[in-house]
Amino acid sequence: MERREEQPGAAGAGAAPALDFTVENVEKALHQLYYDPNIENKNLAQKWLMQAQVSPQAWHFSWQLLQPDKVPEIQYFGASALHIKISRYWSDIPTDQYESLKAQLFTQITRFASGSKIVLTRLCVALASLALSMMPDAWPCAVADMVRLFQAEDSPVDGQGRCLALLELLTVLPEEFQTSRLPQYRKGLVRTSLAVECGAVFPLLEQLLQQPSSPSCVRQKVLKCFSSWVQLEVPLQDCEALIQAAFAALQDSELFDSSVEAIVNAISQPDAQRYVNTLLKLIPLVLGLQEQLRQAVQNGDMETSHGICRIAVALGENHSRALLDQVEHWQSFLALVNMIMFCTGIPGHYPVNETTSSLTLTFWYTLQDDILSFEAEKQAVYQQVYRPVYFQLVDVLLHKAQFPSDEEYGFWSSDEKEQFRIYRVDISDTLMYVYEMLGAELLSNLYDKLGRLLTSSEEPYSWQHTEALLYGFQSIAETIDVNYSDVVPGLIGLIPRISISNVQLADTVMFTIGALSEWLADHPVMINSVLPLVLHALGNPELSVSSVSTLKKICRECKYDLPPYAANIVAVSQTSQCMWLMQALGFLLSALQVEEILKNLHSLISPYIQQLEKLAEEIPNPSNKLAIVHILGLLSNLFTTLDISHHEDDHEGPELRKLPVPQGPNPVVVVLQQVFQLIQKVLSKWLNDAQVVEAVCAIFEKSVKTLLDDFAPMVPQLCEMLGRMYSTIPQASALDLTRQLVHIFAHEPAHFPPIEALFLLVTSVTLTLFQQGPRDHPDIVDSFMQLLAQALKRKPDLFLCERLDVKAVFQCAVLALKFPEAPTVKASCGFFTELLPRCGEVESVGKVVQEDGRMLLIAVLEAIGGQASRSLMDCFADILFALNKHCFSLLSMWIKEALQPPGFPSARLSPEQKDTFSQQILRERVNKRRVKEMVKEFTLLCRGLHGTDYTADY
Repeated sequence: MERREEQPGAAGAGAAPALDFTVENVEKALHQLYYDPNIENKNLAQKWLMQAQVSPQAWHFSWQLLQPDKVPEIQYFGASALHIKISRYWSDIPTDQYESLKAQLFTQITRFASGSKIVLTRLCVALASLALSMMPDAWPCAVADMVRLFQAEDSPVDGQGRCLALLELLTVLPEEFQTSRLPQYRKGLVRTSLAVECGAVFPLLEQLLQQPSSPSCVRQKVLKCFSSWVQLEVPLQDCEALIQAAFAALQDSELFDSSVEAIVNAISQPDAQRYVNTLLKLIPLVLGLQEQLRQAVQNGDMETSHGICRIAVALGENHSRALLDQVEHWQSFLALVNMIMFCTGIPGHYPVNETTSSLTLTFWYTLQDDILSFEAEKQAVYQQVYRPVYFQLVDVLLHKAQFPSDEEYGFWSSDEKEQFRIYRVDISDTLMYVYEMLGAELLSNLYDKLGRLLTSSEEPYSWQHTEALLYGFQSIAETIDVNYSDVVPGLIGLIPRISISNVQLADTVMFTIGALSEWLADHPVMINSVLPLVLHALGNPELSVSSVSTLKKICRECKYDLPPYAANIVAVSQTSQCMWLMQALGFLLSALQVEEILKNLHSLISPYIQQLEKLAEEIPNPSNKLAIVHILGLLSNLFTTLDISHHEDDHEGPELRKLPVPQGPNPVVVVLQQVFQLIQKVLSKWLNDAQVVEAVCAIFEKSVKTLLDDFAPMVPQLCEMLGRMYSTIPQASALDLTRQLVHIFAHEPAHFPPIEALFLLVTSVTLTLFQQGPRDHPDIVDSFMQLLAQALKRKPDLFLCERLDVKAVFQCAVLALKFPEAPTVKASCGFFTELLPRCGEVESVGKVVQEDGRMLLIAVLEAIGGQASRSLMDCFADILFALNKHCFSLLSMWIKEALQPPGFPSARLSPEQKDTFSQQILRERVNKRRVKEMVKEFTLLCRGLHGTDYTADY
């Protein structure tokens, strides 16, 4: 191989001169990489070594670095360099050198069979790569040759060393195949060739595994080698003898992990289900592990129980359909299912004393899906067999979902508690799924158990057991419509009897009531049974999440039945300062008469208004800022759901409205008008603070969204306030609120004048900002572009005003297309896709597009050419499509001119490619999706990525 050094063909020699890559320099760089304390020197050394590995000189220095007098780190680098050269630059190697390269590698592997293991592995990977590149034509029996060569008696290395080296080589061969960069057609040929070569590997592995004299290290390597080969989708029947040997090896603790891995890999390959006879032979082998499993559980040996469970689940989960199909073998499959049930119910608390039960959950989904997918007759037979199994599963899962004793739970780490929480969510999902198979009987079953538990005086009361049963009920009720279940009234009656002495139980009681809130709406007479519990829980800070979320659900679902309780709910809520709670109260108050709402609102928010008045007088400081933002947030949340016109009920049909549409002013508007001056006062002191401005805007934005037309009386004064705010210090939140007003009120003649005045004012202020340099305000530019697009969509008349400088707006939007922030670019593209269709109807728009449209096209082409992220290409394609559809004659003239200069928009493009692109775009005026495909294709050409692996991600 040494004469390769002079050939300049190998890629990537790097910037350093070729002569630098000498053995001495490589050794120096390695020393620097391993021992130099300076991180910068290490990085430089690593960069230089990466260049050395791909240089032509690597063929020369690699062999020298493998000399026996070198240290393993240096030898390892030499072996790695050889692998890189063979795997990546195979085409550089002349065919007449294949044999000598192969012979040299065999020699080195034989020498390292008794040397450094990490170097041996790298050399084996290099030879594996060489074999894959030569198979099947240049080296048809590669694997058989390897086996023969290493079994030769005349080798200087002892038998065990040769055997381990051969096994290492055979293990890395399929792994190298999986990660190799072989072209697709070659991959298919090589896979077929390896499948045939399997015949030379498996008999050897069987012999070594079954030989009593084989040392443990050899048998371990055999199992790893088998594990590696089965991932090439070897027919399961060809693996039978080895799988049986692996099962036998499970009794040896040293071989246990490798045996599990090999068996699981063999059983899990997708093709295995074709070999039903082999699968049936595996069931008794798996069932034969039950005693070992029981012993492991008894002795607290989590690793062994985990491994055996993995095997049982691999067989059950991957092949339940194939095994269920064998009706005459139903009993042996049922025995496997029961073994998996044992694994699900393994004693101990997950994840502290056991980690196995979670492995089984997916199996139960799969089995249920397979049973329910059979035709009616077969399904009925299996339902009879498996319904009792699934009822047992529910019991097992609810037992596993139980909390440990308070004392034990106190010792758990926060990570263990979090893992247990996620595990319970998985159990909850499984129960919800099982409901599909067991139906209403499951709810009756849970209800009966809960009833017995709460009324029995014989058994000692266990809050954990009660909590788990409720948790099961809640899991189902949250997603399944239980409104027709005959056990819910009984459950609602039982809930007040639960003795709540524990936070976890209290939380679950709350969430269960919340899950039944729709049922309560249909049975309002039962509200009084549970509402006191919820209101009582509000007073406990530890229950704030569950009690507030439950009250919010009840207030949303049952609001028309809550007026008798309203005063009580408001009174209890006044002690809490929770944002969510305000949303609950908004729902509640929506159902009252206007006078009642105003009375309750007054008592509810007066303390906050007084506090805000006090804060407005104070000199601004960080702590009073937090208090102001909090109070404004509470008001926002209240106004988000306080909707006396019941807009959110509209989709349910008018017959469901229980209240007439109210007359007179909207209570929210009344309150906002009362506090308007106070809010202005707060603003005057905090105008520089984005958070306070945002909180003020949020109050009005949420009110506008909820009240819609009812907000009308506030429009003039809000427009005036927004104008003053934005003129003093421009902030994105003010533009977002302006956009809401444009969206809802701009089309109404009465509100057009104040909205037009505000629109012109914020546009003028933002244009000034652009003159000063908008780069520091991408959020303002983003919101401004969205506002402009909304104006064009909702009320294009806003662009007819003579005071609006449409030309300046257009130029600013072109500038915004070049921002690095993706949301800003998207918003700007959105503006242009709204603007271009208005060319014909709005004279000022048509004029500016005619004058400056070419500038827009060039910005779009620059972006496609590589200036913008590839993820934004669809947005730029939308602009091209709009230009083509609405300004065709202009675009056909501009695009040819724009693409004329050499190197634009990318130096990688030929004139022919540019010409093809412009013709394709001009031809496509109907199909937007095709334009997007063209742009994606063109941007890849511009970036030099066309046809590379890198493009596969997009």
